[in-house]
Amino acid sequence: MPETMIFMVIVIALGIFFLTLLFSFIPVGLWISAWAAGVKIGLFNLIGMRIRKVIPARIVNPLIKATKAGLDLQIDKLEAHYLAGGNVDRVVNALIAAQRADIDLGFERATAIDLAGRDVLQAVQMSVNPKVIETPVVAAVAKDGIEVKAKARVTVRANIDRLVGGAGEETIIARVGEGIVTTIGSAQTHKEVLENPDAISRTVLDRSLDAGTAFQILSIDIADVDVGKNIGAELQTDQAEADKRIAQAKAEERRAMAVALEQEMKARVQEMRAKVVEAEAEVPKAMAQALREGKISVMDYYQLKNINADTNMREAISRGSKEEKGS
Repeated sequence: MPETMIFMVIVIALGIFFLTLLFSFIPVGLWISAWAAGVKIGLFNLIGMRIRKVIPARIVNPLIKATKAGLDLQIDKLEAHYLAGGNVDRVVNALIAAQRADIDLGFERATAIDLAGRDVLQAVQMSVNPKVIETPVVAAVAKDGIEVKAKARVTVRANIDRLVGGAGEETIIARVGEGIVTTIGSAQTHKEVLENPDAISRTVLDRSLDAGTAFQILSIDIADVDVGKNIGAELQTDQAEADKRIAQAKAEERRAMAVALEQEMKARVQEMRAKVVEAEAEVPKAMAQALREGKISVMDYYQLKNINADTNMREAISRGSKEEKGS
C-alpha cells in the first residue's frame, strides 16, 4: 500500500511537471485569448513561433488589437516584420490611428517607415496634430549695416509619403534660417524689417522649403525680432584702424629708408674727405719732386707758403667776426 501511494505521488508530480513544461512552451492561455477575440490561430502556429524564436505575445496581442479595430492583417506578415527587427505593436497602433483619422496608410508603407528608423505612430499623430518647430535666433545684417536678430516658429505636418528618404527637422530649421538671412539681407534698412516682420514669413514661405523633406510646412511665424549691433560701423572702424596701421607701417618704412640714406651719405662724405686728405698728402711729394727737378725755385716755394699763411689768417679772422655777430 505505501509503495502504491509513493508511485502515485511520483506519477502525479511528473504529470504536473510535464504539463507545466508543455504550457510554458505552448501559450495555451494566449491561444484561448485569441480565439475569444475572434482571431483564428492554431496551436501549431504558436509552437512554430517558439521554434523560430519569436515571442508569440508580440504577434498575437497586436493582431487581436488590429482585429478588434477592424483591420485585416495577416499573421505571417506581422511575424516577418518582427523578424526583420520592426516594432509590430507600434505599426499596428499607427495603422489604427491612421484608420481613425482617415489617413491613407497601408501595412507595407507603415512597416517600411518603421524599419527606416522613424516613429510611424508619431508621424501619424503629427499628421493629425501638427508640430511646432522653434528655430534658434538667426542674426542677419540689413543693407544699412544694422544687425537684426529673428526667431521663428515653423508649424509642420508629417508627410506620410515622404517619410522614407525625406529630410528631417534639421533641414527645415536650416532652410528657414537661410530664408530669414536672405530676407533681412535684402532689406534696405533694418527699420523695414522691424515694421513688417510678416514680410519675412511670406518670403520664406514662398520658397517651398519643405521640398524633399518628410514634412509639409503649414505656416512660418516670426516669434521675436530684435536689433543687434551696428555691424557696418564696426566694419568701417576696423577698416580705418587697418588703414591707419598700414599708413604707419609705410611711414616707418620711409623713415628707415631715409635714415639708411643719411648714413650712406655720411659714409660717402667720409670717403670723399679721405680722398681729399690723400690728395693733400701728395702735394708735398709733388713739390719736393718739382724742387729736385728744378721746375720751381726755393723763392717760389716760400712765396707759396706766405700766400698759404695769409689765406689761413684771413679765414681765422673771418670765423672770429662771425662768432662775435652770432653771440
